[in-house]
Amino acid sequence: MTRIENSQRIAAKIAGVSGLLAVVIVVVGNYALLGPLVVPGNAAETARNILAHQTQLRVALTCFLTYGVIVVVLLSALYVILKPVDRLLALIGALFRLVFALLWLLTTLNLLGTLRLLGNAGYLQVLGAEQLQALARVNLAASFDDYYIGLPFFGLAATVCAFLWLRSGYIPKTLATFGVIASAWCVFCGFVFLIFPQFNKIVNDYWFDSPMAIFELILSVWLLSKGVRTPNPGEAHHIADPSRKSVSLRLPAFL
Repeated sequence: MTRIENSQRIAAKIAGVSGLLAVVIVVVGNYALLGPLVVPGNAAETARNILAHQTQLRVALTCFLTYGVIVVVLLSALYVILKPVDRLLALIGALFRLVFALLWLLTTLNLLGTLRLLGNAGYLQVLGAEQLQALARVNLAASFDDYYIGLPFFGLAATVCAFLWLRSGYIPKTLATFGVIASAWCVFCGFVFLIFPQFNKIVNDYWFDSPMAIFELILSVWLLSKGVRTPNPGEAHHIADPSRKSVSLRLPAFL
């Protein structure tokens, strides 16, 4: 039976808290703050909403910036938990999630660019109001592009981690299996959508990542309340036991 290190138990609590915080912050920033300001197909009305609620938009971009920081904390905690299972795969999963976090930083820059285009700086006066509103709307749309470019990376990170959860036996096998399927589905949808933009007419955008989000939400609750469990005999595969000393095999010099 593989011994669970104290660092893994602490990291599990950190992953649980950061996972739940990430969900709350991104939902508030995207749906409660940014979403109501955007009027689909109407750049002028969107611009008026933003100018009338600039603080609301700035709070939204602060939420997105905070979300990126929390994702970095989360990926670090997941790496600590999963590296005894497979250090290389755990590192790959962490790097994929880091790319996703960096793309959220681009989202904040795009939102700041939107505010700048709708400002009253003198150099903007060479463009008409309608042109500036259209450019601001393009900048705002780029924020959504950042997310969909990052979505395959997020899905790949979650797929790798879910696979490691399945191998480890740290969480119930049923939950880990659901995570592998839900995350792989997100990767598939993310890549197909980038190649065929009309794919969201067949599969609604929300179904791209909702199953994976549900998995990560349940996982966060599990880690916060239950932590990582000691795998049952035969349930975990190829987990390095830190209590065992490595054995070196001396080969003949001529090999």
